[in-house]
Amino acid sequence: MIETALSRLCDKLPILSHVGEGDPLVSHLAYDSRHVQKGSAFFALPGIHVDGHRFIPQAIAAGAVAVFCETIPEPLPETQPAAAVTPVYIQVSDCRNAMSSVAARFNRRPSRELTVIGVTGTDGKSTTTWLIDQLLTLQEEESGFVSTVMTKQDVIPRKNEFRQSTPEAPEIQGFLRAMVDNGKTFAVVEATSHGLSCRTSRLKDVDFHVAVFTNITHEHLEFHGSFEQYRSDKAQLFRALDRTAKRLENPDNPIFGVINLDDPNAYYFQHATRQRVLTYSVESSDADLYADQIVCEASGSTCVFHWGREARPVQIPLAGRFNVENVLAAVLTTAHVLERNPLDIVETVPLLKPLPGRMHVVSRELPWTPIVDYAHTPGSFSKILPQMRQDTTGRLILVFGSAGERDREKRAMQGRIAAEHADLIILADEDPRGEDPLSILEEIAAGVEEAAPQMQRLQNLFLIPDRREAIRKAIALAKPRDTVMFLGKGHESSILYADSVLEWDETRVVAEEIARSHREETER
Repeated sequence: MIETALSRLCDKLPILSHVGEGDPLVSHLAYDSRHVQKGSAFFALPGIHVDGHRFIPQAIAAGAVAVFCETIPEPLPETQPAAAVTPVYIQVSDCRNAMSSVAARFNRRPSRELTVIGVTGTDGKSTTTWLIDQLLTLQEEESGFVSTVMTKQDVIPRKNEFRQSTPEAPEIQGFLRAMVDNGKTFAVVEATSHGLSCRTSRLKDVDFHVAVFTNITHEHLEFHGSFEQYRSDKAQLFRALDRTAKRLENPDNPIFGVINLDDPNAYYFQHATRQRVLTYSVESSDADLYADQIVCEASGSTCVFHWGREARPVQIPLAGRFNVENVLAAVLTTAHVLERNPLDIVETVPLLKPLPGRMHVVSRELPWTPIVDYAHTPGSFSKILPQMRQDTTGRLILVFGSAGERDREKRAMQGRIAAEHADLIILADEDPRGEDPLSILEEIAAGVEEAAPQMQRLQNLFLIPDRREAIRKAIALAKPRDTVMFLGKGHESSILYADSVLEWDETRVVAEEIARSHREETER
């Protein structure tokens, strides 16, 4: 168990004031009063819905020895008679910022003992993170990772149980410390715009050595406020390279960036750092690593990778042109961090495995194809749906929704893009949260009807909030040679409502409803 004196954890913090005597030993960090234990330092985070300052008394009662807060409560909560120490209150101007700094110091700055690779972008982050970790492992390197879908701190990847793609700073720093303790030399971190934002400071005290940018499209504007701010927050990953380079005069591994040259914002990210930036592309031979002669099928893709004057054929066991881009990013990153020729890495590409919940074919024994995927943004729809339309000889049927209390503008955009490619659309709950579920679906439907006035409700456009019922409807309508895509939930394990959380496993539910349909047909 780690125990650190409070004074050591906050000696670099800009403290406004403090109340209390002594220098208690801190053995745990918590920002949820329900997780406080004896010896915890509690961070009273201001939230969108709930202010953590309200729960300071509960944290003290549970054994917190220190409280970091933006306002010291008056009067102070009473200390329980059985408490070993009287808690010390530390007032700071930004509690999340302080939590990041304290978490890094508490875990002995683990990112300084690793080569940390950050992956950001609207789409492809989780898959690219997963692929880089696999490629490093196939090169017999010790690698761990943190992504929206899974984490790997030792040998076996485990499901990410957090609803946040990038967990809070104490979890991130704890994951990195576990990787160090388990002998890892590389850590691949999915770096979301929320995690990179100074408003959350989740990744502020991670020393990044490599920054990877996949793409950027319309997403999360409810948090960032504008596309420009969203883009700037993502570029924080590239700015972080300069801070790492300043600290390390002679790094063991190169410090660099990798960007998708095909993205319209490539120039912005390329100039967000003073470090070397490498490029990849499926469109421009000007890129450092370039793929052409791309042939995509349901089972995977073939193409040719070009590096300078050299070229090599590549077989990619992942479906979709977008996965060619993800593999390009992963190969280029892995090769350069190991100071290898990327074409020497491609021989291991056929061994790559797909990420759970990403283009997952639920059954190959049906006359139609059921696929579960996490696509939930206009950008991911624009990448996936044209490819699936091209590869489908029957109809393309989509089941999807859009998250509540999130970017509303993207809903109609999703509807318009879906209408351009799908023959039949069924709209269902994703995570309504506090919004009216049917109202969310109506906003998506407005985009569908704008782009495709010929789509008629109850004929080829259905609004069915209950997601299981929507899945059941799609299965009942499926015919031979159709492709049915269940989008938006992917790997996630729940659906969030205003007053409840529904446990959910999209792949399992689809499989159950397929089996149910088969039983009913057999009984008839």
